[in-house]
Amino acid sequence: MAGLEVGDALPDAALTTPEGTTVNLRDYAGKPLVLYFYPKDDTAGCTREAQDFSALLADFRKAGAEVLGVSKDTPAKHRKFADKYTLAVPLASDEQAVIEAFGAWVPKVLYGREYMGIDRSTWLFDASGKLARVWRKVKVPGHAEQVLEAVRALG
Repeated sequence: MAGLEVGDALPDAALTTPEGTTVNLRDYAGKPLVLYFYPKDDTAGCTREAQDFSALLADFRKAGAEVLGVSKDTPAKHRKFADKYTLAVPLASDEQAVIEAFGAWVPKVLYGREYMGIDRSTWLFDASGKLARVWRKVKVPGHAEQVLEAVRALG
């Protein structure tokens, strides 16, 4: 599986916001960045994860960090998802290039059927833009709190 490893630099990669503008991951240089990949808008686990990160967004920002959720869903779908659940956490769309670069596009199995999909994963970059920590195969309950503690531990 390709992907980034702890110590690797934040890649120069563009994503699309729900407003249709482009954001580059390098725009976050100078502060910690929590980048989380999730499979699909408006599904139970993904909704709970976005709500949890939204609830703690002020705490992440107080700790100096930004948070960005990424999936393959379209900007319009992200906008509808964010509006429906009053999400505060910023979301971005990627057709697949960034997801693959991070190694988050993986083989999955559901009901015996194999397919490719997004690994629910979280990537924490420090203020210098270096990958500090990775969580793979994330279980949502308590995860946002765990990531916030890791951000605080960066100092």
